[in-house]
Amino acid sequence: MTELNTVKPDESGKLTLSNADRQKVWWRSTFLQGSWNYERMQNLGWAYSLIPAIKKLYTKKEDQAAALERHLEFFNTHPYVAAPIIGVTLALEEEKANGAAIDDAAIQGVKIGMMGPLAGIGDPVFWFTVRPILGALGASLALTGNIIGPLIFFLAWNAIRMAFLWYTQELGYKAGSEITKDMSGGILQDITKGASILGMFILAVLVERWVSIKFVFNVSSVKLDDKAYIHWDKLSSGYKGIQEAFAQVGQGLSQTPEKVTTFQQNLDSLIPGLMGLLLTFACMWLLKKKVSPITIIIALFVVGVLAHVAGLM
Repeated sequence: MTELNTVKPDESGKLTLSNADRQKVWWRSTFLQGSWNYERMQNLGWAYSLIPAIKKLYTKKEDQAAALERHLEFFNTHPYVAAPIIGVTLALEEEKANGAAIDDAAIQGVKIGMMGPLAGIGDPVFWFTVRPILGALGASLALTGNIIGPLIFFLAWNAIRMAFLWYTQELGYKAGSEITKDMSGGILQDITKGASILGMFILAVLVERWVSIKFVFNVSSVKLDDKAYIHWDKLSSGYKGIQEAFAQVGQGLSQTPEKVTTFQQNLDSLIPGLMGLLLTFACMWLLKKKVSPITIIIALFVVGVLAHVAGLM
């Protein structure tokens, strides 16, 4: 039988994560993307990172299981900027283990509120700035046959990466400790509320950018007046005909003898992105009804294929 960790409070009797405890979490966080799934993204790597802290703060197996369960919820952000979120979470878990009135929703709300905005910072800083610069430096040396080129890239990249993970985790841990000092003042509640609002804004941006539904069937076809469209057979040959066509398009003439209006054009003229928003609301409703995300994904795939075969999308 595995023995539970013996927790040693500090002199004040408060449970505290030591520097060594936080270093264990820091090391494990480098494997945040070691396991992915379509339902909760990086949640397994996130929970794996926090196990040393959970074992240190909670002595009872049921408390450890409850802590692990709340950290198996959805999580997804840039793997490096997850570090400050981990730091804040460590501080919140530390206070919760010491009896502070911090519920699971508050911890999850702070995580969700931080992961969206920080994800937008990670890509341009690391993928589009630091790594290309180091890669260009290493490649320039490697082209001359110098073995130092790839070594510089490998060592410098990992040194920057690991240092960033550690110091931002510590920054988040200290900031989280300051937040939890004034529980009666409602700071945590305000942050949770603000994080939830910010999360909704991020969700709205993602919906507009990534959720796309395009209907292709027509709702009307009207034959145009003889002078309202381009007569391609009457254009001059060669480049002069091309010039005439461009001129007539500039005058507002249609390229076809019929004006075809699609269902999608009518939707876009009323409320652009309406169907994507409705689909998002439908998925949220299904998730609220405890429908599995995998089931929703398969259903969307099947409906999309059938709609395409039927000529609707």
